[in-house]
Amino acid sequence: MGLKLVRGLLFLFLTVFGLVGNISVFVIYMCSFGGGTDKKSIQFILMHVIFTNIVMLLSKGLPRTIAAFGLKNFLSDITCKIVVYMSRVARGFSICTSSLLTIVQVIIISPKASGLYRFKPRSVWHIFPLLVFFWIVNSLISINLLYIHYVPMNTSQLSQSDHYCFFTQGKIKKGNDIPFTFMVLRDVLFQGIMGATSGYMAFFLHKHHQRVLYLQNAKLLYTTPEIKAAKSVLLLMLCFLFFYWTDCFISLYLIFSLENYSIILYIQEFLTIGYAIFSPYVLIHRDGHLSGCWYTH
Repeated sequence: MGLKLVRGLLFLFLTVFGLVGNISVFVIYMCSFGGGTDKKSIQFILMHVIFTNIVMLLSKGLPRTIAAFGLKNFLSDITCKIVVYMSRVARGFSICTSSLLTIVQVIIISPKASGLYRFKPRSVWHIFPLLVFFWIVNSLISINLLYIHYVPMNTSQLSQSDHYCFFTQGKIKKGNDIPFTFMVLRDVLFQGIMGATSGYMAFFLHKHHQRVLYLQNAKLLYTTPEIKAAKSVLLLMLCFLFFYWTDCFISLYLIFSLENYSIILYIQEFLTIGYAIFSPYVLIHRDGHLSGCWYTH
């Protein structure tokens, strides 16, 4: 009972902490949206990343917090499907937009003589269709979750489970392995792109650092907005990759492990929403404008 209370309080604190950070950053970006095309493009994508974090925390963090305090079966059949569906769509959209963020940032910092520079977005509306496409694709990939049969947990399951939704495997159709296949392909593709672009940014920043040391003019070069933005995006992607792959490794360990480690399960639950909680504070730490607005309010 004591462990469940501590877990409930911890999830409540982290969920509220994450929501406050994400909503604050989203409002600040909305109010200060402007500047050059490069800045607006990055801000526009980041606003979608932050919005996705909010959806993730409301659809995954909040129900887990309620369930952690011992309240079970508080969701109906339709509500449970919608909550699980939205968390799955938000997770997929987060992967896609994070990958798009690194691609756009790489194009922005690329030299004009490079082939990548010609793909530089001339307007925010060049990015908007891609974001709409990502929403549609991820909505379709997870559509099968709306047709899975939800069953309220009985007394025995209530005492043994901390889950807020319980689905019967027998009602799941064989065709549902197709969406799962697309989900895996999506993750592999966009994680690969994210890794490649993040590696390019790290290499570019390393070369920039060497150039600074050679020219002995660090103060002038390090204040370049594109370089500062690239460092912020790179740090954000490292944060994303840390939570994503740690969650994957723990999931694989639990699948092949014969024992049920409750502490590890609690850690995994935290990792699924860890990026949504801490990513806005990474932006606040790196962005001087966000830091000023945060401490002012």
